[in-house]
Amino acid sequence: MDIRQVDLNLLVAFHAMSEHRSVTRAAESIGLSQPAMSAAVARLRLLFNDALFVKTGAGMQPTPRAAELDGAVRRVIDTVKAEILPAPDFDPLRDSKVFTLVTPDIAEVHFLPKILACFAQEAPHCDLRTLSMPRQAAAEALETGAAELAIGYLPDLQKAGFFLQKLFRNDYVCIVRGKHPAIGERLTLKTYLAASHAVVSPDGREHLLDQFLQRRGLKRRVLVGLSHFMSLLPIIETSDLVATVPRDLANICVQHADIRIVDPPFKAPVVEVHQFWHRRFHQDAANIWLRGRVHKLFGA
Repeated sequence: MDIRQVDLNLLVAFHAMSEHRSVTRAAESIGLSQPAMSAAVARLRLLFNDALFVKTGAGMQPTPRAAELDGAVRRVIDTVKAEILPAPDFDPLRDSKVFTLVTPDIAEVHFLPKILACFAQEAPHCDLRTLSMPRQAAAEALETGAAELAIGYLPDLQKAGFFLQKLFRNDYVCIVRGKHPAIGERLTLKTYLAASHAVVSPDGREHLLDQFLQRRGLKRRVLVGLSHFMSLLPIIETSDLVATVPRDLANICVQHADIRIVDPPFKAPVVEVHQFWHRRFHQDAANIWLRGRVHKLFGA
């Protein structure tokens, strides 16, 4: 017998007949009309080449072949009901899982403390990992399930196959050491362009601000180029360099070092920070829970 030729709904009809030993009652139990149930019984007889259920004075009684099949059919029905039909669930208080986020170091510092505090309260058996990788690799990590979410400014992920949700908008500010000899509370364009700068380009990517300045014909001297945002903190604190960074990073820097925030001398671009996930995991219960918590914590 080729399983591709078997209508598995017939097993439901078989199970109903085994339970009720009556075409009428079996039909009612699974929401079929009596003629439809009779037709199903006829197809079952053809499929198994056996009468299966025979009319007697005590109702429709199973043949030896039907009695033999009964246990196996019940197990199939129970398995489908228990393991296939129910939507997968995720109980953060009970379940254990390792969640992985793709995010640059700036986002690790900004997001992780609050996420970990949330885990401690709502998901005590879950653990958290982060990955920093090029954008192309980030897309692959989300596609394969190696990571649940990517968080940050990741325009390359705004494409077919991915969902995104805006968290907040981030503007740019300048940071300098507290006692910078040439920069006070205000920063002119002349002073900005004359200064030496530290610029972070994760994965060697051109900075959004660089593109903004180039379009306006503004050229600054980049004394040091860095791969990681958090390297700025000791560099800015101990030098006369200027760094133009997203405001959330600047706020972190002033909390941990003698660093000041100064408004840039131009209307800088605004970055929209999103969380991204692949459509394969759009209905995944654990993914839904995680991105819901991220949006609750950081959504504007």
